[in-house]
Amino acid sequence: MAEPSKKTSPGEFIRQVRTETSKVVWPTRQETITTAIFVGIMMIVLSLFFLGIDSVFGALVSWLLTLA
Repeated sequence: MAEPSKKTSPGEFIRQVRTETSKVVWPTRQETITTAIFVGIMMIVLSLFFLGIDSVFGALVSWLLTLA
């Protein structure tokens, strides 16, 4: 049977959080800008793609409804 975990004091918790946060590799300003630009471009490309797909299916459904 697993032994019960002991409680961590608030001070110890803050110390552990600071220790773990210091291990994080933060992106540089240039990496952040590059990633943001890439995300913006992909958002535009994908929105145009889905607009095209939606328009094609919308036209197809409208055409099918005219046959009924």
